[in-house]
Amino acid sequence: MAHPLPSIAGTDDNILFDRSIRTRWRIGFDQWIGRLLPLLFLVAIIPILGMVYWVSTKALPTLSWTILTGTSPYATDQLGVPIIGTFELMALATVFSVALGLFGGIATAELLPDRVASYIRMTANMLVGTPSVIIGFFGFFVFVITFGWGLSLIAGAVTLSIFMTPYIFRTADLAFTSIPRHIREAALGSGAGPSQYILRIATPIALPQVLTGIFLAMAIGVGETAPIVMTTTAGRLAPDSLTSPVTFMTSLIWAGFNQGNGSPFFVLAFQAAFVLLVVVIALNVVVRVIAARYQRRLEGLFQ
Repeated sequence: MAHPLPSIAGTDDNILFDRSIRTRWRIGFDQWIGRLLPLLFLVAIIPILGMVYWVSTKALPTLSWTILTGTSPYATDQLGVPIIGTFELMALATVFSVALGLFGGIATAELLPDRVASYIRMTANMLVGTPSVIIGFFGFFVFVITFGWGLSLIAGAVTLSIFMTPYIFRTADLAFTSIPRHIREAALGSGAGPSQYILRIATPIALPQVLTGIFLAMAIGVGETAPIVMTTTAGRLAPDSLTSPVTFMTSLIWAGFNQGNGSPFFVLAFQAAFVLLVVVIALNVVVRVIAARYQRRLEGLFQ
């Protein structure tokens, strides 16, 4: 005699439609968190918008093209020399950090044993959490004093590159690690060498994420002060050699605020802060554009 199937309509045996207190709490939490997130976004964005408005009201009334491009060595109302110095310092720091970070990311993801790679990743995570003032002290004692470079462009660029390298390394390591292993096995199995696989297959796939990490590192590095003020000194002219003094935008802001409201550099500090805000916002927009451009290309690439 066949036994009847158990009914799913009962209140005790119906597991699919039973909503316990824990289940109802999870459903309610999911509903309320969707309503709470926009409020949290407003709480986070309002202070930022307030800061941008405050800096803009102080800088824009007196900001002009002459101030942005003027490079007179004796003027107190020109930003040409700090802008050039910031560009040169960031260019050198980016070259050094990209070389180290990209090579390190490729090595840990593709070349080194897992045990060694884990130690390198741990070191990079420790550097990310290290305060910038500690890196500034390290650059001062090692590059300025021990190496004898003095307070110069090269000392500031190398110190800033130490601060930026972990961000690029972590992005590159994640980008190359996320490539499915069967692609590597197929490339090596078809006769490609490790270097050919890295250059012709892995790098084009990981390039969008690597570029995102580079731009983010630049956006973070351009706003740093401690590694710069401890390894460089301000100059009246734009640097013309690696050992020349260099005026960085954040050091100008720091010096202007320290001199107080009556100083001619106080208003210039607000103008430099406004220019830095524009640069950081522009770099973040570039990051978003690159990510959006390659998102569809990466989706379904390995399906």
